[in-house]
Amino acid sequence: MTTKQQSHEAVVLNNLDAIYPTIEAFYTDLHKHPELSMHEVQTSAKVAAHLKEAGLEVTSGVGGTGIVGLLRNGSGPTVMIRGDMDALPIEEKTGLPYASTVKIKNDAGELVPVGHMCGHDLHTSCLVGTASLLAQGKQSWSGTLMIVAQPGEETMQGAKAMLDDGLFTRFPKPDVALAQHTMFYPAGTITYHPGYTLAAEHNIRIRLFGVGAHGSMPQKSIDPVVMASAIVMRLQTIISREITPGEMAVVTVGAINSGTRYNIIPDAAELDLSIRTFKDEVFQHIYAAITRIARAEAEASNAPKPPEITIMEASQATYNDPKPTKQVVDALTRYFGADRVKEEPAMTASEDFSLYGHAPGGAGIPSCYYFLGVTNPALYQQKKGDVPGPHSPYYAPDREPSLKMGLQALTIAALSQLSAP
Repeated sequence: MTTKQQSHEAVVLNNLDAIYPTIEAFYTDLHKHPELSMHEVQTSAKVAAHLKEAGLEVTSGVGGTGIVGLLRNGSGPTVMIRGDMDALPIEEKTGLPYASTVKIKNDAGELVPVGHMCGHDLHTSCLVGTASLLAQGKQSWSGTLMIVAQPGEETMQGAKAMLDDGLFTRFPKPDVALAQHTMFYPAGTITYHPGYTLAAEHNIRIRLFGVGAHGSMPQKSIDPVVMASAIVMRLQTIISREITPGEMAVVTVGAINSGTRYNIIPDAAELDLSIRTFKDEVFQHIYAAITRIARAEAEASNAPKPPEITIMEASQATYNDPKPTKQVVDALTRYFGADRVKEEPAMTASEDFSLYGHAPGGAGIPSCYYFLGVTNPALYQQKKGDVPGPHSPYYAPDREPSLKMGLQALTIAALSQLSAP
């Protein structure tokens, strides 16, 4: 970074303390009033109002509840910054004074607790705060800032919905896409991984068919529970015996559903699986192996018909492109120091941010995705890193240092991609 570029950063971030109280209040409000995936009606309205007040051109209802905000500021690249807005069907147990007590009916009509236990409220707060900082300091950069407040990340619906609704055709197609995500590392730190950084996720359901009978007469049945149990055990051999050692792959059976009563042998069973991979060819091998194993077990059990195997949800791997990743990491390292910005191994978690970017040689736009530490450093040290992470009912970012660093980091990352005036 040149001295001139550093001075531009200083000008933009000079307003951080002035806007912080508003962003903190915005954050605690979102945390206290979470909404489920693809139902972020009030959240998106609050985001839209904030972006309009900052002077952006705002379009609501993109892909359902998604928001797009544009700030055109002369010639230069179009830089997209994405934040996700949805919460989880989890009861919050943090004990915070602004903890969620919300209960909402889900799509199945069930009343469920809802909490921001993945940090999306912090993502969204940093998104709108960064928009304000860049709008107030627009004399220090040129180009087009594209703010994307996305619904439905947790259900892998939101990115696809926004793209299907013309995100890259109704609006300027970005030259680069950026995002940050909270993580359980100490507040004041940032981690990243070049190349593949998050895994592709494929969630699969196997439906097995049997013949029901009285529990006292198993000879009259073809037991799908036995079939399911045998398949679960056999699936464990795919990674250990079919995938090259060192290749990242995970097969997890998350649910087995069958039967209604202890003395009734049911006539069907379902297995719900999650597959995580970086490379599509590895997924294709695993999917073929799962299909082969399920069909073979059904035939061995004399099942009345072959199993149904369905991909329920899917996302591709998140890939950090070399050029923007180096530019973002260099800028963050210079600003925060090398001791606070560190490379970490890739994770097996998944994200639909991947749909905006691309794997090497594919379609899409260059992207960079990094992680923001949010755990109180003293607590992290005391617990030796064994602290609640995303999707825990106890996940509670250390509010002020996490918000302030998130605002700084996202602003620095954006400036690393925008042109100097």
